[in-house]
Amino acid sequence: MTNPTKQMSPVDSAWLHMEESTNLMMITGVSLLDKPLDFERFRKTVEVRLCSLDRFTMRVVEPALPLGTPHWEADPNFDLDAHIHRVALPEPGDMTELQRFISDLASTPLDFSKPLWNIHLVENVAGGAAMVLRLHHCIGDGTAMNAVLFRLMDMERDAPIGEVQEPASEASKPRDFVSSAFESVKSIGKAVRNLAHEGAETLRHPSRIAEGAGAAAEAASIVGRVLLMTPDPETPLKGPLGVQKRVAWSNNIPLAEVKTLTQALGTKVNDVMLSAVAGSLRDYLIARETDVTNLEVRAVIPVDLREPQRGIELGNAFGLVFLTLPLNIADPVQRLRETKKRMDAIKSSIEALTFYSLLGIFGVTPRQVEEQGLNIFGTRATAVVTNVRGPGMPLYIAGSKIENIMGWVPQAGHLGLGISIFSYDSKVSVGVITDAGLVPDPERITSGVRTKFDELLSIASDLAGVVS
Repeated sequence: MTNPTKQMSPVDSAWLHMEESTNLMMITGVSLLDKPLDFERFRKTVEVRLCSLDRFTMRVVEPALPLGTPHWEADPNFDLDAHIHRVALPEPGDMTELQRFISDLASTPLDFSKPLWNIHLVENVAGGAAMVLRLHHCIGDGTAMNAVLFRLMDMERDAPIGEVQEPASEASKPRDFVSSAFESVKSIGKAVRNLAHEGAETLRHPSRIAEGAGAAAEAASIVGRVLLMTPDPETPLKGPLGVQKRVAWSNNIPLAEVKTLTQALGTKVNDVMLSAVAGSLRDYLIARETDVTNLEVRAVIPVDLREPQRGIELGNAFGLVFLTLPLNIADPVQRLRETKKRMDAIKSSIEALTFYSLLGIFGVTPRQVEEQGLNIFGTRATAVVTNVRGPGMPLYIAGSKIENIMGWVPQAGHLGLGISIFSYDSKVSVGVITDAGLVPDPERITSGVRTKFDELLSIASDLAGVVS
């Protein structure tokens, strides 16, 4: 290792300090495999491919001074076997048992005396196996998580262990979000720093935000608009959090069906999936006896801000946008149109870059200021929703074929609902993580997403003159 210590970035520090017993800042990913893993081959793969990345052998050390930032330090007692665990599901070894197991993992904190990651190899899973990777958010975001997963994967079943193939994602950079705004990062950051300079007073009195010029003025306007937002409505999806989480994921949706829908209705994949999510949440709340007549709730959506052609790297490089989901609209096509309209409006703003800068400020402010800021933003949303496009071809880990991939992100800001949309090998699946006390049955939401998608597909197929 060339560097025994390394300073943590302010943004990564912000995610580190969001850790709470009721909302652990972990990203959890599961890969479903067609057969049990060759353990020794897998262990060697992790040793060669992951442990060569310094953050996988480094622990976090907090600063001695209150306003300092943490740093990474080489773990003098690093033991790979403390990070790889072999377990077997109890009978019947089905998806229900696996979801229960992952729910328990998602409720269990990582060991902060060690590097902040671990892997569970789960056997007796429906004739195959599963690999569950947990990674603290301070190591990286969802894109970084994918980079870690892909580093373990091969494009052939018998690929050499020492050869890192790093299969390419189908995802294109969200240039409609980022566009020329990269040229304005400095002015955006300056505007946000000016706002943060007043600390808690800015948060208490958003009307004090001064007018500026250009991107700086827009950044200030965005922060002010969020601060002045009314809190999201109280529903069964919001409330005090406990320590126990629940996870679930949907059956796969063929990507070809999604594209049939988008072509017929003139939308994008993200619009379709977000609309199906909104429809599922609407039905779930109706079943929980919630009046949805005029109900809209906000979702916080991470947006990858890595520049095009920039290599995948660890760390956090994403901003946040607020999307209002129209749960009040019953008609599936009308709900899709409205969702698309609202997403298109967000894409033309620099909201994501603004909140990336704000996260950096949180990383160097006193804890009480960061906590107050997170509370304000958290009350203005109900869920975190992510959409990650993975490789379009089948991949392998240590000789086992990956049948499906799913992941769950933490719900910062004291939110109790996280929804992940992930595509892999020409299919799309939806994962949900919830606070068990608020939503004990997340499988109803995942199944509802498929139901709402099928409604749209039926309409699109009729319009396109094809048979569903």
